[in-house]
Amino acid sequence: MAWYVYVARCADGTLYCGIARDVAARISAHDAGTGARYTRGRGPLQVVLVRGCRDKGRALRLEHSIKQLTRAQKEALVATPAQLDRLVRRLRPSPPRPKLAQ
Repeated sequence: MAWYVYVARCADGTLYCGIARDVAARISAHDAGTGARYTRGRGPLQVVLVRGCRDKGRALRLEHSIKQLTRAQKEALVATPAQLDRLVRRLRPSPPRPKLAQ
């Protein structure tokens, strides 16, 4: 099952970045006040960017990369999603999965 990195705009105009397997369910959790502490009282959230990742590790690395950006850089990323490809290309590759003994 795939993981997704999402960027959501809060009602106060701030941006929140997170990961989830089911983005719609996660946004619903944020809106209900049971998601991340940052989003409590800042809803409703509007998803402005979503990117699929093949595994959780890669999603976490991409989320971290996005969170390191300044607010202006995040706004530019939302305005031009193709810039996300540059961030993805700079990520360390996922470590190889260990082979199971037969």
